[in-house]
This record gives sequence, C-alpha cells and structure tokens, in this order.
Amino acid sequence: MLWRRWKDGESLSDIGRSLGKHAASIHAIVRLNGGIMPTTRKRSPRALTLAEREEISRGICAGMSLRQIAESLGRSASTISREVARDGGLTKYRAALADANAWERAKRPKPCRLADNAGLCQLVASKLQLNWSPQQIAGWLKLQYPDDEAMQVSHETIYRSLFIQARGVLKSELMKHLRTRRMMRRSKKASAKGQPRGQIIDAVSIRERPAEAEDRAVPGHWEGDLLSGSNNTHIATLVERHSRFTILVKVNGKDTESVVSALSKQVRKLPAQLRRSVTWDRGMELAQHKEFTVATDVQVFFCDPQSPWQRGTNENTNGLLRQYFPKGTRLDGYSQADLDRIALQLNQRPRKTLDFITPADKLHASIGVATTG
Repeated sequence: MLWRRWKDGESLSDIGRSLGKHAASIHAIVRLNGGIMPTTRKRSPRALTLAEREEISRGICAGMSLRQIAESLGRSASTISREVARDGGLTKYRAALADANAWERAKRPKPCRLADNAGLCQLVASKLQLNWSPQQIAGWLKLQYPDDEAMQVSHETIYRSLFIQARGVLKSELMKHLRTRRMMRRSKKASAKGQPRGQIIDAVSIRERPAEAEDRAVPGHWEGDLLSGSNNTHIATLVERHSRFTILVKVNGKDTESVVSALSKQVRKLPAQLRRSVTWDRGMELAQHKEFTVATDVQVFFCDPQSPWQRGTNENTNGLLRQYFPKGTRLDGYSQADLDRIALQLNQRPRKTLDFITPADKLHASIGVATTG
C-alpha cells in the first residue's frame, strides 16, 4: 500500500495520513530504499510447492519409494531424490522445514556491474564528480567501449547505486553532483500541484505584530521554533518575549498536524493573559496556523524568509538548550515530563538580560502586575 501510493506520486504527508503514520516514519522507510519500490519475491513455477513437499513427507511415512512418490507427483525421480537428500534424508525430512529452507536458498541477490567491476565503478564516480548525469555517463561508455560490455552500465544502475546506499557501491557524497540534488527516486507522477510547499497560506507577517509585542512591554507574546536532533527527531520550543520564560513541547513528528496538535495542547494550559501571540519561522510545521489559532485564540505571526534574527530570543534560547540537548542527540526519547523538568531548570537560572532575575520570577511578577493592575 505504501509503495503503491509512493509510485502514484502521493506526498509523504498524504501517505502518512492515509496509513495513520507520521510523514517522518514514511520518509524513513522510503529513504532507506532510495525511493525505489522493492521487488516482490515470487516462487518459480517450476519449484516444488509446499503441498508437493507434504505429499513427499506422507509418501516417506507410508513406505513409498522415491520413484513412486515422483510418479504420483508427476516429477522426475532425481528431483525428489535431491529434495529429500538436501533436507535431512528419509529419516528427518519435514515438509514445512524443507519449504522454508528452499525459500531461503532461493535468495540470489544479483550484484550489480559496478560492484563487480572496480575499474568501471571508479570511472563512473570520476564522471559524476565532473557533474556528468548518469545518462550522459551511460551514453559515453557505450561510445568509448562499444565492444566491451563489462565497461558499459545503464543510467538506471547508476541511479540505483546512488540512491540505495545499502549496495555499498557509490558513495552518497556523489549525489550532490546530480542536477536535481535529489536524495531518492520520485515518481514521474509526483507533483506539487495542490500541495503548497514552501509557502504558508494566509501567513500574517511579523510586520503586523502589535507594538506591545515588539517592545516587550506586555507578557504573553511568544517566539517559537523546532529544535532538531538526530534521526529526524524534534522538540518544539516556546519563549515568552517579556520574561524569557521557556516551554518545551514534545512532538511526534515535524509534520504540521503533529506540531500544531502538541503546541495547542500546551498553550491551552496557559492563563488567558499569557495567550496573546506567537511568532514563528517560515517552517511548514506551522502551515496549519489557523487551526492553532482557533484552538488557542492565539494569533500567529511569521518572520520574513531567511530572517531568524527576527525571533532572536528564541534563537538564543535554543542555543542555551544545546547544553541539555547536544547536537546529534535523539529527542524522541524524552517524555513531556522530562522536557518540563529541563524547562524548569532553565527558567530558574538567572539571566543577565533580566538583571539576573530568573525568567520564572520575572513572569510571576508580570502576571501579578497584570492581574492587580
């Protein structure tokens, strides 16, 4: 089902939604195979079937000769003889075990020509480094070595050797020389039509953010982003601009449904006076910002493209968080309770920018003023 949808050109997000999985999980499976659908193994029509092997087993138990068993199955005596000899002989032959062994023996992964010919592999790699396309390389090899098939290879083999790193033939670094810089095969039917990639529908610019958020005069205006770890794992970070108070949110994936759902759940726990606005980067993880606003009554503003400095408080805080989550750390192993404990530690550390008051104390004092004022 997954591979059929991928071959039909569906996006990772669409496939994930249809299968009840996160897009990151689908990506991990597809990327491992280079975006190329694995071939389905089939039994040869000439091979013995499980039913035939059961007949052999019953025939042996009944004292029939191998020739008699062969005649009853319409097989040659030598076929039955080899079958029984391979799997324990007359005294130990078992149909189910023999069938499983035959299926295992039938595995014959054919090594590609690049794996068998080191000279050809090195030549292909050198041409890739010159930014030649696999099709150009394949065509050139036919012209250079018209009478030597060992020095010819199809462009499909080159692509597969790049995309499927498990082959261990061409290094992944060579993929950066491909014109598309693509890391895996995409279906010819794949299209971005109807999928607003790279753009967020009805995004409200940071330039429309109220002045009270800009000058940090009023609490309740937040900056947010994703902190990334290894294996495509993430946590969401929210930092309150007035007090630098930080909230860490466990997310199950980078897709917008996962992020918006997790953020909404945490933000709804805040008192009303702390739910004014959130400023986010241009990442598609908040593409469903309208759903977030409906769920929390918090307006979302987006930075200009390539302008992380516009949410500098969050950028600085993410740098501080690297003390707890060094680069290369898997972040999916932390529970929400774990993240709450780490956020508490950070919020109880005095900050120079707050005249060495802690973010927790600053926020508590601000709420008190806002409540009594």
